[in-house]
This record gives sequence, C-alpha cells and structure tokens, in this order.
Amino acid sequence: MPSQKELRWSQLKVGILSLAAMTALTVLIFILSGSTGGLFTRKLNIRAYFENSNGLKIGAPVTLDGVTIGNVTHLRIVPSHEPAAIEVISRVGARYLPSLRTDSTIAIDQAGVLGDAFIEISSVHAKGPEIQDNATLAVSNKASIQDVIGSSQDSIQNINLVIKKVGVLVDSLNSGKGTAGMLINDPAVAQKLVRTIDQLQALSNQIANGKGTIGKLVNDDELYNHANNTIAKLDEIATRLNNGEGTAGKLLRDDTLFKNLNTAIANTNELLININTGKGSLGKLAKDPAFAMKVEETVGRLNILLKNLDEGRGTLGQLVVNRDLYDNLDKTLNDTGQLITAIRKDPKTYLTIRVKVF
Repeated sequence: MPSQKELRWSQLKVGILSLAAMTALTVLIFILSGSTGGLFTRKLNIRAYFENSNGLKIGAPVTLDGVTIGNVTHLRIVPSHEPAAIEVISRVGARYLPSLRTDSTIAIDQAGVLGDAFIEISSVHAKGPEIQDNATLAVSNKASIQDVIGSSQDSIQNINLVIKKVGVLVDSLNSGKGTAGMLINDPAVAQKLVRTIDQLQALSNQIANGKGTIGKLVNDDELYNHANNTIAKLDEIATRLNNGEGTAGKLLRDDTLFKNLNTAIANTNELLININTGKGSLGKLAKDPAFAMKVEETVGRLNILLKNLDEGRGTLGQLVVNRDLYDNLDKTLNDTGQLITAIRKDPKTYLTIRVKVF
C-alpha cells in the first residue's frame, strides 16, 4: 500500500502535467488565433455573396493582398439572394480595418491546382472609407479551376479534331492521294521534280555565267552603264525642268505661261458655254433645230449639185466629164488670149473705124 508521501507526489505530478497541458493549449489557441490579431482583440465580420462556393469551407483563411487576416466563420445558402445565393461570412481582426475599404473587392481563390479554396480581399485600387462591422463587399469575378477546366474542354476537343485531320492527311499521303501523296509515293513524279530542279540549276548557272538576256542583265557592265547613263540623262532633264528651261520647264515654273494657259482654258470654257446656250453660229448649229435643218438642206443641195456634176449634167457637169467641151473651152480661151495680145501690140489694125458716106 502506497504511503502518504507517494500519494502526494503522484498528485503533484498529475497537477504539473495538467498545468503544462493547459499552458500548451493556451499557447496553441494564441497561435491559431494570431491571424486575426489575437484571442482577445476586437473582431469584425465581412459578408459576401457568391454564385458558387468553389469548394470553400468553414475555417478557410481570409487574406488581404496575400496576407492572412482572418478565417471563414459561416457558409450558407440564402435563396432570396439568387443568383448569388451563397453567403460567406468572414471574421477578421479590427487592426486591419485601415486597409479594408467599402470599395475593396472579395473573391474565392485557390492555392494552386489541387490546393484548398480561400477568401482573397483586394484593396489595391480601393479609395473609399473604412468598412463597418457586417459590411458587404463587392465580389470580383475570378475564374476558378473548374472554370479553367471547363473552358479548356473546347480547346481539347479542337486539338483532338486537328489530330484526327492530321491522321487522315497522313493516311492520304501514305496512300498516294493528291499531289503531295504522289510526290512521296510515285517515283515518276519524284524524277520529274529532280529533273525540274536540275533544269533550274542549269538555268541559274547560265545566268551566273552571263548567258542569255537575263544573264547579261545580271552580269554585263555595259548594260549597267547604259542604264546609269539613262538615269543621268533623266536626272538632267528633271534638273532642267526644275530650272524652268524649255517649254515643259516654263510650263512648270513660268507663271505667265500658266496664266495664259488658264486664260485659254477659261475662254474655251466660255465658248463651250455659249455653244451650249445656243449663242453664235456654232451654238445655233448645236441647239437651233431650224438652223440645223437649213444646214442639212444646204448640204443636201450641195450633194445633189456634186452628183449632177459627177454625172455630167448641165454646163459645169459637161465641163467636168466632157473632154471635148473642155478642150474647146481651153482653145477658145487660148485664142481669146492671143487676140487680146495682138490688139495690145497693134491696136490700129483691129480698132480702126471706117466711115463711108454714100
């Protein structure tokens, strides 16, 4: 049977062990509550409403621009707040109040691909007043891992479709379909391609050796000199034009020639206006139907007259077509000329008047 002293020592050890356990528990509580400012510091609640909790749990950390400031305390569904019916209440330490603004934003983020969800508060662009207890922050739409995976399904399907098309293309090539397939599988096509490449190589060698027109164009210095001289002459012409030399140069540089040309264009424009308004002979010819009819009648009569002349009608017509009449008229005119010449030489012989009285 244990003695009184042993019993007291056993009770003392139990008391010391209990005191050490209480102390460790207290320290652990302080450590766990350090993110909110300590066990006995003032706390405040922040509300937010989300369309999806994205795996968020009670006790998840709450961070402010990457710094842990609290934890999630409540998570519930509020049907009256559809479509954002997931209410999340976070408790943070009041000592972070100066960094929490009414226009701060809140979002559900995730630590890596397989990490737990947590609340992220951002005050980077916030300039409003400090929040009050139970304040509701605006939710920032941030793509979750589920959204990223969902959006990547379309990309994966497109990649699979491309892979299938590539497989079909490879099968077509292996079966010799199409130009590329024939090029890969048909030796005759490959030989033609080799011959074509050889011909191109021979052509390149000829050009490099200065053969043919293209070869001379590439290698002949004389052609280059001609081209250089031509460019020099063109430059000289451009210089003379710029200096106002020659007709074209004066047209470019001489204001008088420009004014005269402008005046001529103005006069031509005025003439055209007069013609369009029916002024003058040309205007009447263009606009007056009666004058146009008279001109047409005159032209018709001239046409008839020329036709009669061509057919030998009338004296003028006979004169045109009858050679004898022309010769007789020519002889008569010649004789008349000789008579006049003789009269001028000896007028007494031809102009003596004799008076005989019976």
